[in-house]
Amino acid sequence: MKRINIDFLTLLPEMKRFKTYILYFLSLAFVGSSCNVLKNTNSEELNDGFYTQHWKGTKSKVYLNNDEDDLKVYPYEPKSKYIDTNSATVILHEKQFKNSKNNFLFNKHDLDIDLFTIPLKFRPTTNGLPAQLNTTLNGSLYVGYRTDHYLVNYVSKPVGNSIRNVNHFGFSLGGFSGIGNTFMSPTNTNNILQQEYDGIVWSKGTAGIFDLNNFTIGLALGFDHLLDINNDIWTYQGKPWLGLAFCINVN
Repeated sequence: MKRINIDFLTLLPEMKRFKTYILYFLSLAFVGSSCNVLKNTNSEELNDGFYTQHWKGTKSKVYLNNDEDDLKVYPYEPKSKYIDTNSATVILHEKQFKNSKNNFLFNKHDLDIDLFTIPLKFRPTTNGLPAQLNTTLNGSLYVGYRTDHYLVNYVSKPVGNSIRNVNHFGFSLGGFSGIGNTFMSPTNTNNILQQEYDGIVWSKGTAGIFDLNNFTIGLALGFDHLLDINNDIWTYQGKPWLGLAFCINVN
């Protein structure tokens, strides 16, 4: 039987890179699942709170109380912070609107704070290197200004009653900053660096988050800065990239 000799020292770099990829996919799976759970409770659903109501060509500040059967909308005076709990301007009940085609629009604006990860970064052609699609470990804090729109109507059922239908559209624009890593090699240092390692980078930039019912996507424009002595020879130092982002809402 032929003996096969394995040099484990030569396999260490590949084992290290494999371990990095495993951690990356585990963290991506966690972030993706967490984002879905938090998004459903924070932005997609029409929760109790303060909104701007659009009704018959007019706008008004209201407090919305959403229970199991009714959607109650109370007048609200922002200056005095007074909610008129004695008179609801609209009480929407499913049986009352079984034949109605009325649409009710509510929107709100709020500060958006998210934990951000960008699993895919597209780097354009730079210094003779072809365009790159990089997958790296990273995490950032995102702060932006968010707007949510909720369109409420009632859809008739064959048995004669109706069910409430809520369509949600939201978007947020802001900036992010965080820490990540990048693979350093002779290729991305114009053959000046003669070794390979994972460098630590500081990432910053602007991003937009878009929600349409159950669909959420984030797009980012960012810049990376290597945080060690090889930052002056790294090809991508301070160069722009485009990224696909996933988020976990904090506030």
